[in-house]
Amino acid sequence: MQPPLFDLTDKKAIVTGGGRGLGRALAIGLAQFGADVAVVARTQSELEITARAIEAEKRRALIYAADISKKTEIEKIVRDVVAQWGRIDILVNNAGVDAAQPALEYAEADWDFVLDVNLKGYFLFAQACAREMLKTGGGAIVNNSSICGDVAIKNIVAYNASKGGVNMLTRSLAVEWAQYNIRVNAFSPAYMEAFMPGASSEHDEQKEKSIRELTPLGRRGRPEELVGPVVFLASDASSYVTGEVLMVDGGWTAR
Repeated sequence: MQPPLFDLTDKKAIVTGGGRGLGRALAIGLAQFGADVAVVARTQSELEITARAIEAEKRRALIYAADISKKTEIEKIVRDVVAQWGRIDILVNNAGVDAAQPALEYAEADWDFVLDVNLKGYFLFAQACAREMLKTGGGAIVNNSSICGDVAIKNIVAYNASKGGVNMLTRSLAVEWAQYNIRVNAFSPAYMEAFMPGASSEHDEQKEKSIRELTPLGRRGRPEELVGPVVFLASDASSYVTGEVLMVDGGWTAR
C-alpha cells in the first residue's frame, strides 16, 4: 500500500515567523500532518503558545527567539535543530515585515529592515538548511511570497521589491539545488486576516471594501487556508514540483 501523499510523519521542519498569524497556523498545520516543528520568531511568549499547540497534536516542538536577518543566529538555530533531531527535512521561510510610506519619502533604514528580513533572511536560512539537507538526501524549502511579487501595491515599495526577490530567489535556488534533491517552491497569498509588523492600518472600511471587490472570492484569506498549499509543497505530493510560485490569492492575480 502506498503511503499517503501528504504524510509528513517524523519529518523535521523549521517555520520562521512562527509565533503568530500565518506562521503559527502553518506550524500547527505541519504538526497535524505528522511533522515535528521548530518555530522561530522574535517574541518568546508567542513562540511558547505555538509550541503548546504543536505538542497538543502529539508532535515535538522547539522554539527559538531570534532575529532571522542575522546569519550567526540562523546558523546557531540550524546547528541546534540538527543536534537535537538529527536532520532538517522542511524549511518554511515565513517571517515578514513591512514599512509603509510613499517611495519619495522612504527611509533607507526602513528599506534595509524590510529587505534584510524578507529577502536576505530567507536566503540565509535556506542556505544553512540546504547544507544540512544535502547530507541526508534532500528536503523541501517553501517560501512565503506575496501577490506583491507580481503586482505593485502603492506605498510599500520595499515590500514589493522583497517579494519580487523572493520569487526569483525561489527559482534560482530550485535550479541550483535540484541536483541535491532539494526542492524550492513558494506560495503567494493575497490579503489575509493576519497582519504583519509594520503594515499600514488594515482596519479601514473603504480599504476592506476595495479588497472584497478586487478579490474574486470576495474576502480576505484565512491563515488556515495556507496549510494545504504548504503541506502540498513540503510533501511527496509535489515530488516533481520545484521552482514554482503557487498563487493562493482568492483569484486576485487572475483578475
